[in-house]
Amino acid sequence: MQLSYIIRRAVYSLFFLFLLATVTFFLMHAVPGGPFSGGEKPLPREIVERLMRYYHLDRPVWRQFLEYLWNIVRGDLGPSYTQRGRTVNEIIKDHLPVSAQLGAVAFLVAVFLGIPMGIIAAVKFNTFIDYFCMLIAVAGISIPAMALGPLLIYIFGVKLRVLPVAQWGTWKHMVLPAFTLGIGSSAMIARLTRASMLQVIRADFIRTARAKGLPESSIILRHALRNALIPVVTVLGPLFGALVTGTLVVEQIFCIPGLGRFFVYSITDRDYPVIMGVTLLYGAVIIIMNFVVDASYALLDPRITYD
Repeated sequence: MQLSYIIRRAVYSLFFLFLLATVTFFLMHAVPGGPFSGGEKPLPREIVERLMRYYHLDRPVWRQFLEYLWNIVRGDLGPSYTQRGRTVNEIIKDHLPVSAQLGAVAFLVAVFLGIPMGIIAAVKFNTFIDYFCMLIAVAGISIPAMALGPLLIYIFGVKLRVLPVAQWGTWKHMVLPAFTLGIGSSAMIARLTRASMLQVIRADFIRTARAKGLPESSIILRHALRNALIPVVTVLGPLFGALVTGTLVVEQIFCIPGLGRFFVYSITDRDYPVIMGVTLLYGAVIIIMNFVVDASYALLDPRITYD
């Protein structure tokens, strides 16, 4: 990969993050209300004015934005309005590792279930095995996490009592939430892998490989799968970013202290710094994963260059 391409991607990435920060910041402040004007018991007007001055929210929006950009350059994402005494940096530092661990395990579940299922379904096209694999895939996509999670809790936690149903600590606590989070993604990956494999195994170079007498396993794994994985890898990048940054539903069901629920609560509470911090973090992860995906194309297909 050429240095010029890396520099070009870095410039594009910084511009995208700046655009994301600009749009998010001004949209937040365009919504009526504020972080201290809601709640069941509204604060007295004097206290609200003091809080607005303390957090510099009484200044013009454009000035707040410039100050926020300068703080980002220094690595300061600001204080949280609702988590008193905690900064956004501390919230991300404390809760992102939990969401990252859960997301990484769920990603492995999705990949190691979805890709083999898609390969088997494509190789056994129009057979009972193909129909059965696609039935499982459709079921995995159709059943939402809010229904699958309690079902797994009831079976493996309440009835069988082999796995914990909540909290976070040992590897056993990862099993149920990781499968709840990864099953739907594995079903999507399986369908995409199957469709891509069906196109590749009918190509001329696959017929040539069979005519040369190569073993079927070598044809499928070394020749067909390598080309079929290109559209699958394209999806895996954003999927990994979405899983790693946290998912509210699964974290709520299993009482996991991850980053996802802080993001949702920050929206309802108008916690501007948390909204901005998590949004920029998510954008940065997506950018990095897209770069990794683009870099992997050349490994899968040597004909792809980055001139």
